[in-house]
Amino acid sequence: MKFLLVGINAKYIHSNPAVYSLKAYAGEGYEKEIEIAEYTINNRLEEVLSGIYERCPDVAAFSCYIWNWNFVRELTEELHKIKPQLPIWLGGPEVSFDAEEILRACPWITGIMIGEGEETFRELLDYYKGGDSKEGSIGLEDIQGIVCRIGNRILRTEERAPMDMNRLPFLYRDRENFENRIIYYESSRGCPFRCSYCLSAIDKSVRFRDMDTVKRELQFFLDEAVAQVKFVDRTFNCSHSHAMEIWEYIHRHDNGITNFHFEIAAEKLDEEEINLLGKMRPGLVQLEIGVQSANPETLSEINRQADMGRLEKIVNSIRKGGNVHLHLDLIAGLPFEGYESFGKSFDVVYSMKPEQLQLGFLKVLKGSPMHERAQGYGIKYTSRPPYEVLCTSWLSFEEICRLKRIEEVVELYYNSSQFTHTLSVLEKSFDGAFAMFEKLAEYYKEKGYFTNNPSRVYRYEVLLEFALIYGNGEEGLYKELLTYDIYLRENMKSRPGFARNLEGYKEHFREFYNDAFRLREILPGYEEFQPRQIARMTHVEMFSYPVWESGGGAEWKMEKLPKQRMVLFDYRKRSPLTNEAEVRVVEEA
Repeated sequence: MKFLLVGINAKYIHSNPAVYSLKAYAGEGYEKEIEIAEYTINNRLEEVLSGIYERCPDVAAFSCYIWNWNFVRELTEELHKIKPQLPIWLGGPEVSFDAEEILRACPWITGIMIGEGEETFRELLDYYKGGDSKEGSIGLEDIQGIVCRIGNRILRTEERAPMDMNRLPFLYRDRENFENRIIYYESSRGCPFRCSYCLSAIDKSVRFRDMDTVKRELQFFLDEAVAQVKFVDRTFNCSHSHAMEIWEYIHRHDNGITNFHFEIAAEKLDEEEINLLGKMRPGLVQLEIGVQSANPETLSEINRQADMGRLEKIVNSIRKGGNVHLHLDLIAGLPFEGYESFGKSFDVVYSMKPEQLQLGFLKVLKGSPMHERAQGYGIKYTSRPPYEVLCTSWLSFEEICRLKRIEEVVELYYNSSQFTHTLSVLEKSFDGAFAMFEKLAEYYKEKGYFTNNPSRVYRYEVLLEFALIYGNGEEGLYKELLTYDIYLRENMKSRPGFARNLEGYKEHFREFYNDAFRLREILPGYEEFQPRQIARMTHVEMFSYPVWESGGGAEWKMEKLPKQRMVLFDYRKRSPLTNEAEVRVVEEA
């Protein structure tokens, strides 16, 4: 028989660890009979349908999440039309909490695996192979953790107990399947916290994988020099000893290449953990921290007992180390958080200066406590996945739309890390960062830029237009800030239109690059290159303002220098966190 596990991912670079875990757990006896097919929601449905049909499966099973359920539902309906005898099974969080309702609405679905599926899927294999298992014959009613059709009735079997993490095999024995894709890894399942918007709130057990096994598997990633390993543990540092042992291991065995991503509760970090993080190679670790809100009433209502003062102190301490990529999250649409309150939460998180600030919108997930309480909060949300908030008792639909536009400009201008110094100075002209992005979003809307999205380079021109209207600084300052920002990231082949004309400095630059003795002092490691080559590999620029200091905070003053400075951008030496070129102020002029 052929069993087909289908994963429909959000992007090509993603993989679906669930289907690989099901296959691995089934064991060698089923290895040749199980195939995995991965697609994305961007594939044409006809293309996926024909791909599955051509594989001629005897049983097909689909992994279901909020991002792919609309696609999977339509796909399985069409698949049933062309292969009406094919048993079609579903699994995953999107179908686990109202399985009976889904079976009634989708008569072409055979059954649904509830919760963790490894053991359940293996027993289904035994059933379809002829009803034999190690314990003898097996029927659907004997398989725990499923909801299925038996004749004209829908049967829900006994709930399956949580898995022992140490019984799960390693997923990544075959590296070819994961070339140029994100590697997902779990060292624990479950979460001790009960955040009301999260499905983890209903999983009351936290289980850890054996540490020797974890280290052996992490060493595989290090030996293979994979680019990134993304831990999917719900709260990685819920156990101090577990987190410390893993962080100490990757620190000691760092290969200089691999990056590890963790979702953590920052306020739970202690001094020992913070000190260890401070010793990491820049780029070895990135931390995702779900702040969600800075409103105490909101945090209490969603069951997050966060000490915002402690969280800010810890995040700032990590950030000052300059070696850990920080990704902080906010959620719009939570109870007791109106537009003004959300703006204050945004400013609190923005002041921590993370590399990424994700402005997300509440998803009312089936099975979560938030789903049960949504009506009482006046929360209205989309009927179909991703069940995103439309309005609440505190936040109107018009305000949600405004926040959506703010989210987009934050993504373009802040999270791109392309305008760091310009934004830092421009913010001083507003009552805070939220007010700045709010006004920028209004400007984008007025100019039609959301519809006719400017190119990456033209966004610098747009920000200059905006700064000249709403900023308090001089035109020359903003032009120099944008020039500095653009050359920090890229050695431009074509000089941007807002950059000053440096024709009068050409001879001076030529003399600089021809001074071999001076270059050896300023640019060690370039000895093998000729002056013309070095000039192409680096960039020099003249500045009237000390723009390289402008990221330093409120104390920076927008004053011209007594003399211009020549600044060199070294693109062979880049920050592993921001990808910015190394900068040297080489002389006055």
